[in-house]
Amino acid sequence: MHSSPNGPVTETRLEDLSEFFTQEQTTIWIDVVDPTPEEITRIGEVFHFHPLALEDVARGGQRPKVDQYDDYQFIVFYGLTIEADRCQSREVDIFLGKHYMVTFHQSDLPILAQISDRWRTNAVKLGNHGVGFLLHSLLDALVDEYFPVLDNIAERSEDLEESIILAGQPTLQAEILRLRRELLMIRRVAGPERDVMNVLVRRDPPLFSRKEIVYFQDVYDHLLRVTDTVDIYRDMLSSVLDANLSMVSYTLNIVVKRLTSYSIILMSISVIAGIYGMNFVFMPELDWRWGYPFALGLMVVVAAVEVGIFRRTGWL
Repeated sequence: MHSSPNGPVTETRLEDLSEFFTQEQTTIWIDVVDPTPEEITRIGEVFHFHPLALEDVARGGQRPKVDQYDDYQFIVFYGLTIEADRCQSREVDIFLGKHYMVTFHQSDLPILAQISDRWRTNAVKLGNHGVGFLLHSLLDALVDEYFPVLDNIAERSEDLEESIILAGQPTLQAEILRLRRELLMIRRVAGPERDVMNVLVRRDPPLFSRKEIVYFQDVYDHLLRVTDTVDIYRDMLSSVLDANLSMVSYTLNIVVKRLTSYSIILMSISVIAGIYGMNFVFMPELDWRWGYPFALGLMVVVAAVEVGIFRRTGWL
């Protein structure tokens, strides 16, 4: 658990929370990683958080949203990471008061280590250490991490396109569907988050000052870009999937044509062999000296003619 009263991030004990809570002249950020039920309960008691909000934190898996309580807000937002070449989402639960911000999340998020520095840098430039700018720094950093994830998906999509152009493979279909599921997961996160930012920007009466709302509008614009990009990539993957299915069908048709051609050639040879293998008593060819070479030659000629025909028609 960390707290940041306009200074370096430091380790903080649960017993010290009451002291920080009373420092209204200082903006405080408390970040709780892998919270236990006891920690959630204790922090809720210190800051007087509503039991329903604490229940959402404990259960996890919440839809991005913003809930307004008497003197604080409860915001659910998500960060995205690439782990083992797969897109993963990380829920971040945020309690925002007049002079404090409390965040809960499972597992460590590397981007959070940079947010404190970003906040202090912006605070020095803008001359404002308020909690609104702290929230902006957090949301802006989380949304900025969406773009490298989308770039990673785009690169994998391009690799799939090249593989399909070379030769469509049934195994590529599973990879394409997996990428579409990842994009769908991002869409389910980014869509509601856009509504969250819309509430923060356009709420009447406004929750933040005009200067702070401008920065939240920037995060809202980034989310619009994310959702538009996701929709574009989903359409692109649909085209890739159709192209792969077409290539697989094309390859299958070529195989069927070749097998059919070979079957016809062998069937023609078999017909000749069958005729001359019936061994009837009254067959002139049975007593013919050149009957065997003639039968073999006839088989070769028929096979050669059929091979030429099938090659001209593209079946071989």
